[in-house]
Formats: sequence, structure tokens, C-alpha cells
Amino acid sequence: MPSVRDLRDRIKSLKNTQQITKAMKQVAAAKIRRAEMAQKQARPYAEALGAMLQDLMDAVGAVDHPFMKPGKEGAPKGVLLMTADKGLAGAFNSNVIREGERLGREGSVLWYAVGNKARNAVRRMQAEGPFSESLSGGDKLALAQSVAAKMSDDFTSGKISEMVLVSSKLVSVMVQRPQVRTLVPISAEKKEAAESGPRAEVEFAPSPEAVLTRLLPKYLEFTIYSAMLETDAAFYSAQLIAMTNATDNAGKLLDELTLAMNKARQAAITKEMLEIVGGAEAQTG
Repeated sequence: MPSVRDLRDRIKSLKNTQQITKAMKQVAAAKIRRAEMAQKQARPYAEALGAMLQDLMDAVGAVDHPFMKPGKEGAPKGVLLMTADKGLAGAFNSNVIREGERLGREGSVLWYAVGNKARNAVRRMQAEGPFSESLSGGDKLALAQSVAAKMSDDFTSGKISEMVLVSSKLVSVMVQRPQVRTLVPISAEKKEAAESGPRAEVEFAPSPEAVLTRLLPKYLEFTIYSAMLETDAAFYSAQLIAMTNATDNAGKLLDELTLAMNKARQAAITKEMLEIVGGAEAQTG
């Protein structure tokens, strides 16, 4: 049975750990509000850009653009694996990495890592990719532009057959799920029958190809940028839940250790009293 001193040291160490988890919980709660605000501010632009792109493809039909055509046959998939830079968020990063590893087992993959945890996972798989960067290293929009430019160059040159994004989706503060999306090639979504019918004639200047040439790279950049913002928000949500659970568990363990320490101290006091009484009776006898 541990001594009173050992239990007291464990309680002191556990209280220090609980203070750290409380502080991290408060930091995550503060940061998640800013991350969600940034994501909500970017969402209307992303929706408008996607709707504009879809209307343009529906009106034009076939367009001669590399993003609208299948990639080089036999080339590996280009997988953009996106995680957070830090841990202490439960299974948040490992779920995304596991989904990426599943894609790696299905066929040849060329990895593009964004986030320190993704970069470490790619190194563990012994599959160094052509791009690796931290998620919180600087301006996320500039990072999204550099990722999109690198993947676009590799796609058009035939190094990869498609662009696939593996990142986290923020369902709610309590739920975050990994998702896999094919970014390129882009295919037009089928409209429902209620939406089909006569459409107004649309004119493009200078040409539909020129408009799509400008719009498609922007769409790719902002899709990656939006995924970065969502990854941030999902990470802080997962960290908030993990630190809340850690704080609660530390509190329960503190109660158990305090009860064990009181029992050990009471047993030590009882033993000492018995020794004193036994010594007094021995002297009297």
C-alpha cells in the first residue's frame, strides 16, 4: 500500500496536471470562436463561387480545360493530407491519417502534407512527397495558393492523375469526421428534373474557356483554404472535448487519491497510538 507521502506527491502532481488541462481548455474555447467565425465568413464566398462554377459548366457544356479532363492514366493519385500541427486532441489527427493510409493501400499515391502531424505520418510511411508545410506557419491563403499551384503543375504535367483532399469536417462542436473529396478533375453535377427547363442565354467575354481558366484555379485555391479553416475549427473543438474529459478525469482521480490518503493517514495514526498504548502498558507491567 502506498505511503501517505507517496499519495500526497501524486495528488500534488495531479493538481498541477489538472491546472494545465484547465488552461488548455480555456485556450481552446477562446480559439474555437475565432476559428468558427473565420469559417463562417468564408462560407458565403465559397458557396457563391461553387454556384457560379456550376452554372458556368451547365451553360457551356464541354470546355477545353485540363481540370475538366481525366488525368494521365497510370499516374499516382495526388493526395493532400491535411491535419493540425499539434496533438492533445483525442483521435482527431489519427482519424484523418488513417483515412489517408487507406487511400495509400488502394494504389500508388503522391503525398502533399499540410500540418506537422500529416508531415510526420508521411515520413513514417516512408513516402516523402513533393510538398510539406505547417498549417499554422503563416498566412493560410498564401499557403493554399502555393499548395494549389504545386498540385496544379503536377496534374497538368502528368505526375498525378487526380487531386484528392483528405481533411476533417466539422459536423458540430462534439463531432468531427474525416472526409475525402476529389478536387480535380471537376465534373458537372447533375441537376434535378425540377431545375431542368429553358435557360436564359448567357454570353461570356472573351470566351467560356477564358472565364473558366480564371475561375477554376481560384475555386481550387479557395476550396483548399476553406478546408484549412475548417481543420482549425475542428481541431480546437476536438481539443476542447479532450481537455474537458482530462480535467474531469483528473478530478475523479483526485477524489480517489484523497480518500486513499486519508485512509492511509488514519491507519498510520491508529498504528502509532497502538504502539504508544502498548509501550505504556509494558512499562506499567
